[in-house]
Amino acid sequence: MEILKSSRLDSLRYDIRGPVYEKALQLQREGYKITSLNIGNPATFGFETPEEIIHDIIMNIRNAQGYADSRGLFAARKAVMQYYQSRGVKNIEIEDIYIGNGVSELISLTMTALLNPHDEILIPSPDYPLWTTSVGLAGGTPVHYVCDEASDWNPDLKDIESKITKKTRGIVLINPNNPTGAVYDKEIVEGIVRLADKHKLIVFADEIYDKILYDGAIHHSTAGMSEDTLIVTMGGMSKNYRAAGFRGGWMILTGAKHKAKSYVEGLTFLASMRLCANVITQYGIQTALGGYQSINDLVAPTGRLYKQMHLACEKLVSIPGITCVRPKGAMYLFPKFDLKQFDFKNDGDFVLSLLEDQRILVVGGRGFNFKEPDHFRIVFLPHLEQLELAMNKIALHFDNHRKK
Repeated sequence: MEILKSSRLDSLRYDIRGPVYEKALQLQREGYKITSLNIGNPATFGFETPEEIIHDIIMNIRNAQGYADSRGLFAARKAVMQYYQSRGVKNIEIEDIYIGNGVSELISLTMTALLNPHDEILIPSPDYPLWTTSVGLAGGTPVHYVCDEASDWNPDLKDIESKITKKTRGIVLINPNNPTGAVYDKEIVEGIVRLADKHKLIVFADEIYDKILYDGAIHHSTAGMSEDTLIVTMGGMSKNYRAAGFRGGWMILTGAKHKAKSYVEGLTFLASMRLCANVITQYGIQTALGGYQSINDLVAPTGRLYKQMHLACEKLVSIPGITCVRPKGAMYLFPKFDLKQFDFKNDGDFVLSLLEDQRILVVGGRGFNFKEPDHFRIVFLPHLEQLELAMNKIALHFDNHRKK
C-alpha cells in the first residue's frame, strides 16, 4: 500500500523551493551552471556575517553546549528589549520576548498557538508564502488582501476591512515586503493597527528586512503602536546581518498583553516543546543589535546592495513590455510582463522556459499567492558583473519570446 502524505498539504505550496527549483537541481546534477535568483540567501553571493558577530559566537561556543530557557538566553532577550526601547517602544519586559530558530519557526509557532479550524488570518497578496502555508498547517484559513501595485504596493485598507469576518483572528504585515520591496507608508501601518483595534484582532508584523532600506525610505514598526491591540513583531539576523544559516530570530509582544494570557501560555507551551532555540546563535544577538550596523553601508547609494538594486531595476524597465515598481527595501524585485507582448502562457511557463533556455532560476508571482499570472520575483544579490550578465540573458529571453 502506498504511503500518502497528509491531505493538509494538498492545497499548500512553497514555490521558492518548489518543482522548478527541483528541475534546477536536476540540471545542476547534469553539469549545467545555474544562476539562482530564487532565494534571498546573502552569504551565497559574498554578503558575509560581520566578523564581530562570528567572533563573539566562537568565544561563547563552549557556553552553548546545554539547553537554554525555552524563550531564549537572558542576554539575547535583553538586547532585543533594549533595541525596541531605543526605538521608543514602552512597557516591554523580558517575558514578552521569544527567541526562535529564525522568524520561520516563530511564524509557525504563533499560528499553531492561536488558530482553531476555519479561523481566518488576513495575509497580503503577494506574500511571503510561509505565512499562508503556516496558517493552513495550523488548521486555519488564509484570506489574502490586496496590495496595490499602482500605489507602490501599499496595502488597500478598504479591501482589508471588507474581508474581516467573525472568523478573522489577525492581520499580517510584511514590511518591508517580500516579494515586492515595498516599505509601507506610516498612515498605512497606523491604519492597519486601527482596523485591528476596531475589530479586536491581533497584528502580526514580519519586519525581518527593517534595516534594508533605499533612497531615504523610513520603516515604521508596529511594535508599541497600540495599547488596545496585541501586536506580535518579528525580526532576526538572517537579512540585516547576513546570517541566514545561523537561524536566529526573535519576536516581541506589545500592546494588549493583558488580554492574551491564554495565548501567551500557548506560545510558551510550544516554545517549551522544542526545548529551546539554537543556543550558539543567541550569543551573537546582543552583538548584532548593539554594535556597528554595517548594513547601512551596503544600502547607501555607494553601497553594493544599492548599486545592484539600481542596476537590476533599470535593466528590467528598459525591456519593452516589462514594468517594475522600484523597491524601497528588502532584496527583491517583483516585475510585471505584458502577456499580450510575449508568447508565454503564464508566469509558470516563463519561469520554466527561462531556466531551460538561459539557466536562470527565478520564482513565478503566483508562488507568492498573487492571483495574476504575469509577475515574477528576482533576487538582486549577485555581484554587479554577474547580475548584469543575468539581466542581459533575461532581456534576451523576453526578446526571443516576443510575439511577432
